[in-house]
Amino acid sequence: MVPSDVLNSPSFPLQFHLQVRTELAALIPVLKWFESHGRSFLPDSVLWQCKVALAEGFTNTVRYAHQHLPPTTPINLELTLQSHSLEIRIWDHGQPFDLQAKLDSLQQHPLAPLEMESDRGLLFMRSLTDTLQYIRTAEGRNCLILQKSF
Repeated sequence: MVPSDVLNSPSFPLQFHLQVRTELAALIPVLKWFESHGRSFLPDSVLWQCKVALAEGFTNTVRYAHQHLPPTTPINLELTLQSHSLEIRIWDHGQPFDLQAKLDSLQQHPLAPLEMESDRGLLFMRSLTDTLQYIRTAEGRNCLILQKSF
C-alpha cells in the first residue's frame, strides 16, 4: 500500500521516460523500468496487471508496428503516476492502426482469448486497463495509451 505521506505529496504527477530499440530483448529492461518506478506507488495487483498490459503493448509494437523497420528505430515510453491512477504511453513509428475497430471485430467473434491464434494481447490489454487507446499523433507517430485507476 502507498504510504499516506507519499499520496499527499505535492509532487504528483510523477513522470518517467524511457527510449529503447525495436527488439524483443528490450522487454526485460522495459518491465524493470516500469517496476522500479511503480513498485512504491502501486498496489501489487495493479502493478502485475499493468506489467502484463505493458508487455503486450510493447511486444505488439516490436512485432507489428515496427515489423518492417530497422532495430535502431526508437520506441519511446512514458509512465505518469497520479495518486490513484497511472498512464502508460508507448510511441511507435508504424502505420496507423484502428484499435477500436479491431477490438469491435474481436467482440463479434466470441472465442475465449486462449483459443485464439492471434490478437489475444489486445483482449488482455483491454481487460487489464480502464482505458485503452491507439492514436495517430500530429508528427506522424502512433501512441498506445493505457490507463488504470486504483
